[in-house]
Amino acid sequence: MPFPPKNSSTKSSDTLCPVKERNAPIPLPSTTPSIISKLNPLNYMPSNISQARAENQTVDLPVQRTMSSIPRGDSDGNWEYPSPQQMYNAMLRKGYDDTPQDAVESMVEVHNFLNEGAWAEIVEWERRFARGLGYGWEACSRGEEGSMTGAGMVASEDDVARPRLVKFEGKPNDVTPKAKILLILAQLYPAKYGGELPFDRHDWYVQRQTRQGQPREVRYVIDYYSGPPEPTGEPVFYLDVRPAIDRPSAAIERMMRWGGDIWYRASGAKARENVSR
Repeated sequence: MPFPPKNSSTKSSDTLCPVKERNAPIPLPSTTPSIISKLNPLNYMPSNISQARAENQTVDLPVQRTMSSIPRGDSDGNWEYPSPQQMYNAMLRKGYDDTPQDAVESMVEVHNFLNEGAWAEIVEWERRFARGLGYGWEACSRGEEGSMTGAGMVASEDDVARPRLVKFEGKPNDVTPKAKILLILAQLYPAKYGGELPFDRHDWYVQRQTRQGQPREVRYVIDYYSGPPEPTGEPVFYLDVRPAIDRPSAAIERMMRWGGDIWYRASGAKARENVSR
């Protein structure tokens, strides 16, 4: 499936789950990509950043923090999102003093939602490939739908420890090769491919626990695209999450996930399963 899709429909239920299916659109509260890409709450924001009201601040911002579902790589706990007040203070420290104060709370909500969606995609990659390429192909050969349905049916959840996020890097000005290729394809086949570069890019470094018990650091690349807004005016975003090709096995993992779904549909496995039911 080309990413991002040229024409995609969204359902109101998509707002309840950020990654129901691969490349699913995510409708979110109203804000703009330029604001979203400025600062991510997971970008090693100091935990002790001030909760005090900033000078010349005219809008009251909440000081409550939210715990994420993303395990930390340096402790047993999870990453904790900053409060909107902390986020605003951090942006001022980085020189982003033109951000509308009344947009900060919405921006934090969007960031948290996108981070949770990105992590859900990474967990799915890890579920398939942390146990090795053999298990990865067994999962991918069922197709995307079949693999999701069969999650946890082959190996126990205790077989491999859950992944943990070690660190995060924001690279909004570093366009990935895949994004460049998709832009070229959009110029050649505008009816099939979207014609926008991602408005943001993140690299997440994840601690993978292998079956042999040896932790391994895996880098994931995340491209953020904006799509046509909902009829209600809500903006829609797409996440393209995949392991970075900085090791041979990562290239194989990507080919397996893409090729497994094609094989599943082309071989007629889905049709045979429907007949046997």
